[in-house]
Amino acid sequence: MYSLVTGATGFIGQRLLRSNDRALARDATAIAGAVRGDLLDPASLASACAGIETVFHCAGYAHAFSSSDPNAHWRINFEGTRNLVNAAGEAGVRRFVFLSSVKAMAEPGDECVDEDWPSAPNTPYGKAKRAAENAVLEAGAKYGMHVVNLRLAIVYGRGGRGNMERMAKAVRAGWFPPLPETGNRRSLVHVNDVVEVVRCVAERPEANGRTYIVADPRAYSGREIYDAIRAVLRKPTLHWSVPAGALRAAGRLNGRLEEIVDRLIGSACYSPARIERELGWRAQVGLKEGLWEMLGQN
Repeated sequence: MYSLVTGATGFIGQRLLRSNDRALARDATAIAGAVRGDLLDPASLASACAGIETVFHCAGYAHAFSSSDPNAHWRINFEGTRNLVNAAGEAGVRRFVFLSSVKAMAEPGDECVDEDWPSAPNTPYGKAKRAAENAVLEAGAKYGMHVVNLRLAIVYGRGGRGNMERMAKAVRAGWFPPLPETGNRRSLVHVNDVVEVVRCVAERPEANGRTYIVADPRAYSGREIYDAIRAVLRKPTLHWSVPAGALRAAGRLNGRLEEIVDRLIGSACYSPARIERELGWRAQVGLKEGLWEMLGQN
């Protein structure tokens, strides 16, 4: 038994988990061979980390709209991660990989930014993830443990429940309107690439103490994503779109709708150049291939 996977019943964790890994779950009956543990219960984490060489920390309170409970973000994503990484260090764990998010950075606007983007996050989710990253680096230095933070862009693939999957479901149902081409850029990464990079950084000594953005080297516009989904679903290409001004006007009528509109036609571009340069790792799954897998097409 060498690795502990938290969030092993989740979208990424269940793909990462191997037969000889130990899964951490609040309900140990949820997955065969799991041990019970809670990120807010340090004693359970100490037990779970015993005899483990590597921890892959996938669990967390998922990012949602601004109405999400900010205390839950802080308790689970920051305090829970701090509890786990310290338990790992005390147990003699050699390697710890934390799945963070590009939301641990400030929104980039129209820029395509890297890990050195200076502005701080301003959402409860982003602040908690950034604080968790710092806790991971501090524990690495304290315990002499190999630690890596991975800032994931939007992760998509079969079994996911994020924005890409919801968009594809709506397009399949025939009620999602064609988006305008605004030239926006949105960074994505397929779940298969995430699994591959998590294992990679755990084994590469030069990744120790580093924080990396993980994303497809190409960012896509909302219209490109919409057209690619239609193509994979074998739906005809549409040559019209809802005007951007109309979408923004609709968004101004409702705060939550405004966030949705911004995600569709606004930019969120993050550069993976650091990990490509330092480790030679590059995401391999392009948008069309990833959508084929996500939508179960053949």
